[in-house]
Amino acid sequence: MVMRYNSKLFSSIRGINYVPSNAVNTVQLWEEFDAKTIDRELGYAEKIGLNSVRVFLQYVVFEAYPEEFIERFEAFLELCNKHGLSVMPVLFDDCWGEEPKLGPQPPPIPGVHNSRWVGSPGKSRKNPKYYPKLREYVQKIIGEHQEDKRIIAWDIYNEPKLEDESFSLVYNAFKWAREVKPIQPLTSTWYGNLLSDVISIHFYMNPEKDPEKAERIISCAKSFGKPVIATEILGRPNHGELHQVIPFLRKHKIGWYIWELMIGVDQTRYQWPGQPKVDESIVFQGLLYPDGKPYSEKEIQLLLELARDETV
Repeated sequence: MVMRYNSKLFSSIRGINYVPSNAVNTVQLWEEFDAKTIDRELGYAEKIGLNSVRVFLQYVVFEAYPEEFIERFEAFLELCNKHGLSVMPVLFDDCWGEEPKLGPQPPPIPGVHNSRWVGSPGKSRKNPKYYPKLREYVQKIIGEHQEDKRIIAWDIYNEPKLEDESFSLVYNAFKWAREVKPIQPLTSTWYGNLLSDVISIHFYMNPEKDPEKAERIISCAKSFGKPVIATEILGRPNHGELHQVIPFLRKHKIGWYIWELMIGVDQTRYQWPGQPKVDESIVFQGLLYPDGKPYSEKEIQLLLELARDETV
């Protein structure tokens, strides 16, 4: 098999991180799997000129319902393909809540960014005694789609913590993934980049405000000699708005995934905890309200113009 990764492929990504507007986290996304809402919202992504989706999977749902999870993942891939969107699945994640649990998820905490987000597989399941099951998860998901052209890359681990359990799982998850020989490249953020075929960065900064730091980040990422993707961007107003970040990344021929498509109940519309307060009318992250109305018409016009430029 020949792994299909090159700079041109990844520089052309105009992507979005996606969580349905009615899901507080990935447990709710995959356990309830509201295909009607997902279809409608991916249609919004298509209409505003986007061409790729980064989506977080959830191990505990697979653990409980492996066959149903595979069916739902396949349905998600089909919906993305229907709307002309390639997919970058994320298998593991260390962000926010440490222990995912099945069943109805608690409502969001008012005014709190990503208040019910949970990692995957969760702190307790990073224990090596779970490795046989985690290996099965990685190899089942990737193995069933190892030559699937709908998938542009596998994001093995999002923002792994700097601790022994996470470091060990990063290493082993890459090893398990390579054993099934996918044609798609593997990637991960932070120290996971040491094992990656494609370098992932999270570019939450304003390159106009601090151009030297921005150039340094890109130079460091490119020093690996591999294609670079910005798998997360956008943090209004102080962590890089689209009109500031996208032209900078285009100059460096780097594709990107905006966080995020929908302004939904995960509440990333609010600033990160501990950040300086801004006017409540400012949406920190997210492009569209649940009815499809844009937060910023200027941003949508920028995205449409970029899409037109790519097709000329």
